[in-house]
Amino acid sequence: MESGSGSLDKVFAITGNPNSGKTTIFNQLTGLHQKVANYPGVTVEKVAGTVRVNGTQFTVIDLPGTYSIHPRSPEEKIACEILCGLRPDTPRLQGVVCVVDSTTLERNLYLALQIRELGLPMLLVLNMADEMKERGGAIDQQQLAAQLGVPVVSTVGNRGLGVSRIRDFLARQAALDHMPICVGIPSGRPDPPEVRDRYHRARQIVAASQTERLRKPGLQDTLDRIVTHPVLGTALFLAIVIVVFQSIFSWARPLMDGIQVLFLWLSGWVKAHVEVPLLRSLLADGVLAGVGSVLAFLPQIFILFLFIALLEDSGYMARAAFLMDRVMKKIGLQGKSFLPLLSSYACAIPGVMACRTIENKNDRLATMMIAPLMTCSARLPVYTLLIAAFIPQTRVVGNLISLPTLALLGLYGLGFGIAVMVASLLKSSVLKSQATPFILELPPFRLPSARTVFNTIWNRCRFFIRRAGTVILGISLLLWVLASFPNTGDIHSSAAGSIGRVIEPVIRPLGFDWRIGIGLITSFAAREVIVSSLSTIYHVQAGDTGLTLVETVRMQMTPLTAVSLMVFFALACQCISTLAVVKRETNGWRWPLFLFAYMSLLAYVCSLIVYQGGKALGLA
Repeated sequence: MESGSGSLDKVFAITGNPNSGKTTIFNQLTGLHQKVANYPGVTVEKVAGTVRVNGTQFTVIDLPGTYSIHPRSPEEKIACEILCGLRPDTPRLQGVVCVVDSTTLERNLYLALQIRELGLPMLLVLNMADEMKERGGAIDQQQLAAQLGVPVVSTVGNRGLGVSRIRDFLARQAALDHMPICVGIPSGRPDPPEVRDRYHRARQIVAASQTERLRKPGLQDTLDRIVTHPVLGTALFLAIVIVVFQSIFSWARPLMDGIQVLFLWLSGWVKAHVEVPLLRSLLADGVLAGVGSVLAFLPQIFILFLFIALLEDSGYMARAAFLMDRVMKKIGLQGKSFLPLLSSYACAIPGVMACRTIENKNDRLATMMIAPLMTCSARLPVYTLLIAAFIPQTRVVGNLISLPTLALLGLYGLGFGIAVMVASLLKSSVLKSQATPFILELPPFRLPSARTVFNTIWNRCRFFIRRAGTVILGISLLLWVLASFPNTGDIHSSAAGSIGRVIEPVIRPLGFDWRIGIGLITSFAAREVIVSSLSTIYHVQAGDTGLTLVETVRMQMTPLTAVSLMVFFALACQCISTLAVVKRETNGWRWPLFLFAYMSLLAYVCSLIVYQGGKALGLA
């Protein structure tokens, strides 16, 4: 995959309204696996891939969704500048593929008419043709093409139907020797008469080409009334969250136990068959203990993203954003802020980038500042390890919910609750701005696409495994070296022990010892690294005990220390990559340094209150 311009002479763009299916078309054309979801605002920057047709290769750029070529937010500005040939890092376009939702054709044609006025060769793609047919609609494609003066094809993007005709268009345009000239570069905002005229023309075109009108989606309306209801919708949302968390603990446990048994067996085999002591310790205590301790959580990552993919692709997540608009308004934000926050539950990096969809600058910055407080998937291994070590699998609430589920729900709630308070404080002081109306197009409910769900899970699991084999492996090896040398037989005299003793006075009030301190430092590379760090240090210190990491943690920590550590991880900004992305998005170090400072202070103070308060109550 490329994120630049790719080929210098044959470059095409795929554009369209948010949630029109353009990224699905892009994936079908290029064979890439860019994230798609059944809600608007998923694509927030240009992504380029290559397409080969009849031996000719050219570049296709997937642009962020936009409603017009007059941008209202940063991600729309990217799309508009590329379409109008105003970005020096992107060559002029050979042509444009404009993807429209067949079921909302009139509104989608506004952008298509603007692109046509630019003078660029364009193919209009009537996507989601299957949904239009199911609702009884029909379009005379020849009449529509005649009205617009551009070729028209219909597609079912998630099944690849009709995509070959898009390739034919790209090949025909790529074969041309001359470059088209953009003749309609806009300046300023369109005036109301211009907007009205263009929408009027769109209505005329639809009226002339639509042979059968769409039936109203009665079942969709009924479902929408339920899931967006203030009481029923909120209850349903909480029920879904509880089911997801319960599944993370119950469904994943057998596979997690199996992975742990496998790595314990591998460690035992290494210790029985590798004769060189130093190499034996390196493989068993460094590689297998470090990487294996993290890979054991892969089943939970799989289950989490299975549910996320199903909820996104069904269209439910957009309803959740609409439901959360009431909460967002109370803290001075808007419902659109919920979508970046939602993305942050997978990873804060795409969450921060998704803030580009928020038009108001102060709302955008405020959302950026709280996105890392959402419980990302990198925190899940830390939470799961500590919860499994100290919280029994007792079921409560009529034997329906387990205590570990409630604990995990509480940690997610802690992050979100603190984020609400921080956002409210920022919006009432340094980032104060007038309220912005929240307008969100609710996509239709759909049966999730197996291909989309598989790609979402595969991409996240592959990322998790790749990080285990690179970042986590590298840090585990480095820690093994630091914990093993100088080789005095006492880990306290090692390099790691010396570093830990320097850190320990600062973190001792939180209930943390030098080993946890080393883990806190290494976890800046990736939050879940603390799991592998503790595993490596414990193995080097104790040798072959035959115990799992959960059993070792139970012996080495107190329950109060575990709670303090979970609170710290819920609130601390333990991710250098997130800080780098915030720096890029804000064009400076002011906001990322503020983010790091306030989250670190918040984590320290809250963890201090938990541990010292617990000691005062006799819980230590």
